[in-house]
Amino acid sequence: MRIKALLALTVVAASLGACATATRYDAAGDVHALLIAIRDNDRATFDAHVDRRALKYQIESRLMEEARQRGGQSNGVMALAALAAGPLADVAGEALIRPETFHAAANYYGYTPDRPIPGRIAIASTLRPVGDGRVCAAKKDGPCLLTFSLEGDRWRLSGFDPQAANLHFKR
Repeated sequence: MRIKALLALTVVAASLGACATATRYDAAGDVHALLIAIRDNDRATFDAHVDRRALKYQIESRLMEEARQRGGQSNGVMALAALAAGPLADVAGEALIRPETFHAAANYYGYTPDRPIPGRIAIASTLRPVGDGRVCAAKKDGPCLLTFSLEGDRWRLSGFDPQAANLHFKR
């Protein structure tokens, strides 16, 4: 009886692992396309693989968090921040969400003109499931720099770690 239970648990664990691997492999193609677009400054492909609304929301949330930290819990400061965060996030999004801004990330993952382009399996090995059906790109034991979400038939950049983006990347 215990052997059957152990066998059943093993099958369930293997199935879950296979799903995670399939998800990472599926996402790797779109992550690859985005990193190539960043490397080559291909704005059209970049835009097709970026969820601007999610990234602007992240910028807006970051602005609100900064206001909370700097202004404490002052209702006036928070009200002003709430009014300004949306328009500021729109301006920042237009200025920052473009291929040139993400060059350091592409370089970090090996997408430079002087190196061979990593294959889909290599990219899949750098992707980690982070919950809610999302994956993040991270080198072994490194930070999750870019986060991707599945929208329809395409994985799109939906988040980034601004603190990790400010790191001086090692080659």
